[in-house]
Amino acid sequence: MKLRLTAITLALMLGGLSVHAGAADTAPKYSLREHYTKYEFRIPMRDGVRLFTAVYVPKDASKTYPFLVQRTPYSAGVNSGGELHYGVDFYPEHIGPSQEFEDSGYIFVKQDVRGRYMSEGKWQEMTPHVNAARAKGEGNESEDMHDTVEWLLKNVANNNGKVGILGTSYPGFYTSASIIDSHPAIKAASPQAPVTDLYMNDDSYHGGAFMLAANFDFYSAFVEAENPTPLPKSWDHFDYGTADGYEFFLSHLTLSNITGTLTPKQRALLMPTIEHSSYDDFWKTRNVAPHLKNIKAAVLTVGGWYDAEDLQGPLTTYNTIKRNNPGIYSGLVMGPWSHGAWGRADGASLGYVKFDAKTGQQFRSNIQFPFFEQHLKGVANKNVSEVYAFETGSNVWRNYAAWPPKQAAARTLFLGPNGTLSWKQPAAGAAFDEYVADPHKPVPFTAYPAQGAPKEYMVGDQRFAASRPDVLTYRSEVLEEDVTLSGPVKPRLFVSTTGTDADWVVKLIDVYPPEYPSAGGDEERGPDVPKPTLTMAGYQQLVRGDPLRGKFRNSFEKPEPFTPGKVEAVNYSMSDVNHTFRRGHRIMVQIQSSWFPLVDLNPQTFVDIPKAKAEDFQKATQRVYHAPAMYSGIEVQVLGK
Repeated sequence: MKLRLTAITLALMLGGLSVHAGAADTAPKYSLREHYTKYEFRIPMRDGVRLFTAVYVPKDASKTYPFLVQRTPYSAGVNSGGELHYGVDFYPEHIGPSQEFEDSGYIFVKQDVRGRYMSEGKWQEMTPHVNAARAKGEGNESEDMHDTVEWLLKNVANNNGKVGILGTSYPGFYTSASIIDSHPAIKAASPQAPVTDLYMNDDSYHGGAFMLAANFDFYSAFVEAENPTPLPKSWDHFDYGTADGYEFFLSHLTLSNITGTLTPKQRALLMPTIEHSSYDDFWKTRNVAPHLKNIKAAVLTVGGWYDAEDLQGPLTTYNTIKRNNPGIYSGLVMGPWSHGAWGRADGASLGYVKFDAKTGQQFRSNIQFPFFEQHLKGVANKNVSEVYAFETGSNVWRNYAAWPPKQAAARTLFLGPNGTLSWKQPAAGAAFDEYVADPHKPVPFTAYPAQGAPKEYMVGDQRFAASRPDVLTYRSEVLEEDVTLSGPVKPRLFVSTTGTDADWVVKLIDVYPPEYPSAGGDEERGPDVPKPTLTMAGYQQLVRGDPLRGKFRNSFEKPEPFTPGKVEAVNYSMSDVNHTFRRGHRIMVQIQSSWFPLVDLNPQTFVDIPKAKAEDFQKATQRVYHAPAMYSGIEVQVLGK
């Protein structure tokens, strides 16, 4: 059966909107219409292009209010009856990022960005900030925001002259891009899960390897349309013909066969991201980070440790804004969240992993709301820190003066013979471990059938992978005390392959003790045999995992083949962690050469992978060395007591 995905549902998945939860069932239903009046405007930009903008103004005109703006490619319309609608008579259930904002009073602004839905102009993927050859209708997000602010200040009554902006995922990018050379009225901004550098451990590529499952799923629904238009009212999701994405992608094998299942319209935005498989000007011009300068607003960047889409973006954005804009507040929040979950979920658990508190609600009430109240209304904020970092494993919030914490020290976990993992270089033993990687039998990234990239995989149980002969597994001894890792995770490997290219996927894993509380209460049993339950005893929780496409071991711009059998160093950086491995647990590292279909298949021959043919996909024997002068390990940042 063909699945239906509405535009608003997709926006929720991408963090574009917030959903409020937690109100008592017995309380009267809140009515946005009762408290706010909706207006729709077409705001002119400096080049004559008009941007559709919905404005929700408090009906209480006895005081002034700041603006809170969200700019989005996912529609400023309202979902009603399962379809997208424009018009002043259509109200969403909520418009603020949480109920506190609507109760406090803000002028909420939602704008279709240039070229999307009801806005005029030409939409561009990750609008380049610098574009010397701007075509007719193309814009600059900083300029569009500046012109929007100027118009709002002059034409919307009862404003206090201050503007805030926020957005999650793609709207997070628009938040970042909109505050470059920022209008002086913009006093506060919160880019949340901001898409930043699509190629560098962001949506499109990790370690030079294409993130196949998520991007195929997204771009099959996210397509260009003639504008201005209120369409599509709902989006069709791709029909895989099977519940198992692994089966679908493997049956097509090559990227050309896989993308051949899409319509030309579905391929239009996807194909450039596949064809530009190295870090060329296509990607460099779309990287917003180098341009995050002359920002006058206070900035609170937000991300999730288990965000499968935009984990690196918040870390890059926070550090870049701090470095380029001395004198402003550049804060960072990192919680135990999947993509956008801080905006709409309790944040008390992810899959089988529990965090012992409603961390999403804590963020919304204790961090996000006070931040905007402080900078847009002058309300004292008693909870100001530069970095609010949730420490998973121990499940506590930590405050730091910077990220990564300056008190964290670099140490290396060394891989040893017989699957050992230790802080000490291994003693004499076998010089290497090896496995045969077969692209026709790749290692899956989940133990269950799935389409797209389920959010749970970021903390998923890795016991299924540990039993495979094409996965190397290394375990520490049982920990006698807590070990807290805070900062980047950097594989430092010595490897060889019988092929001319290879992927190296490294996973950092928390192994729970053989005795551990169950995941939940037992269901009431009938007379039939019950379904098996997953035991958390011995659970192998993924803490961080990332690939490196071997051809990019020396440069993401100039790929190089491997010489079969030659030992070479493979060094790369995975995204940061803030995790405590508790006493009684073990630290585990797994290494493999496929992670499918999360990551596209490496044929293991040195070819341009988007053009690879079926015969290019070949078995290879991969070796990881742990001998003198070739000690492989994982460099981590360890917090002392």
